[in-house]
Amino acid sequence: MQITRQADYAVRAVLHLARNSEARTATSVIAIEQKIPPSFLAKIISQLSIAGLLHTSRGARGGVTLARTPQEITLLEVVEAIDGPIQLNECVGERGSCAFDKDCPLRPIWCDAQEELVARLKSTNFADMLAKEGASA
Repeated sequence: MQITRQADYAVRAVLHLARNSEARTATSVIAIEQKIPPSFLAKIISQLSIAGLLHTSRGARGGVTLARTPQEITLLEVVEAIDGPIQLNECVGERGSCAFDKDCPLRPIWCDAQEELVARLKSTNFADMLAKEGASA
């Protein structure tokens, strides 16, 4: 399983904004510093804005800011805003989607792994990541 490049870019963009959570940042600055193609970033910013994670403003003084503090935005929210709900295998979402559903020894493993992944992403906020970044510098 691998998150999409778009979700990775979204996480990096939000982390960039979390570093400067008080200031409005131009998308062109984020694109350059995070090495994200500008047209791709525009789509990502739009999705994150629709999800209520970012505020955007146009014009000479325009830019992007976090809609909430870095402590209030989780890694799960950003990934799901871009990729949708995490689902390791289709059998995890809905019983009966697999011919082996009743006797499958793998389903409980997929379910447990997904629960652990979702819990980890949900418990990790952007303030936590910034703190780890500062500790390793």
